[in-house]
Amino acid sequence: QVQVVEFGGGSVQAGGSLRLSCKAYGTLFSSNVMAWYRQVPGERRELVASLTSGGDARYAHDAEGRFEIERETGNWVHLQMNSLRPEDTAAYVCNAHEYKGYAQIGDYWGKGTQVTVTV
Repeated sequence: QVQVVEFGGGSVQAGGSLRLSCKAYGTLFSSNVMAWYRQVPGERRELVASLTSGGDARYAHDAEGRFEIERETGNWVHLQMNSLRPEDTAAYVCNAHEYKGYAQIGDYWGKGTQVTVTV
């Protein structure tokens, strides 16, 4: 059983930076992905960035070049967000996904942390 918790949300002016952190408490299977999604009320949850246990990073198109995802020991994942725009405003939700081969064996979601970018 794994619990996912986010840290670091807040309000920032456009053009500013913010760093989000997330920890999966418990043991993750060796093959896994940790990711950040953003959720706007009434809209579909959107992948912002992900990073596999093998080091493969993916970014949403509008995050490429502005955001950086990184992991560290202890099942931490961080999202460094730079050059923030008002349209980045959303709840940012952390996800840890485990798999073995092609089989999904675990999927854990945080409750989200609010990021608000003001003009």
